[in-house]
Amino acid sequence: MANSEPSARVRSGVFLVGPAVAAGCLMAILWPLFALGDTPTILPVLVVGVAWTGQLWYVNYAVGANSTLGRLGLANTLTILRGALYAVVAGFVVVPAGTALAWVPAVCYGAGVLVDRLDGAVARTVGRETELGRRLDMAFDTFGFVAAPLVAVVWGLLPAYYLLLSAARYVFVAAVGLHRRRGGQVHPLPDSDLGKYLAGGQMAFVTVALAPPAPTGLVHAVAPVVLAPSLAVFARDYLYATGRLRAED
Repeated sequence: MANSEPSARVRSGVFLVGPAVAAGCLMAILWPLFALGDTPTILPVLVVGVAWTGQLWYVNYAVGANSTLGRLGLANTLTILRGALYAVVAGFVVVPAGTALAWVPAVCYGAGVLVDRLDGAVARTVGRETELGRRLDMAFDTFGFVAAPLVAVVWGLLPAYYLLLSAARYVFVAAVGLHRRRGGQVHPLPDSDLGKYLAGGQMAFVTVALAPPAPTGLVHAVAPVVLAPSLAVFARDYLYATGRLRAED
């Protein structure tokens, strides 16, 4: 019993300190990059550090405090790299739109989208598609759908209502959870790839919206057409999950 307590303390220390150390290393790497811009360096770097620390804490929670990066596998390691790219995007929420680094969010988010395609391909190729991988992929996708549209809205590149996309996943999970707590049965969602295709389209559209050469007026005009189908799929999934729609309907 005496030996288990120090072991538990060591695992807890790794759980809490490890992500913070990794985030600190990322912040040190990014410091010179943000210094090239025309804004104070410390705030965006801190936002990046907090964002990636939170992501890595979630990874530790998902895999267990005593798991190591090597046990995650290549595909999940690529997913974590995608999280770092999305954390960099989040740092630009506190950077003015006119910065000389305005191209960085589009490049980092676009690179994250490419890594998203790559980690799925790697998982299928090596036969290591797991529930852990699906959980991490969903979590990092959701974070990206918050960070990138938020930067685009703050910079005036997307209309404010586009943040409905950022909130949609959280609203869906909360609504289904409330249904369950009220004693309702939660039903499986229909087997459909429509949501995946729409998510891929959203990622491409947000990447284009963030790119400095993109015509903002055209982006604003197209935004509701791109947004509506994704919101409709979340509404459909809620109806299926709560039994208001059946797979045969």
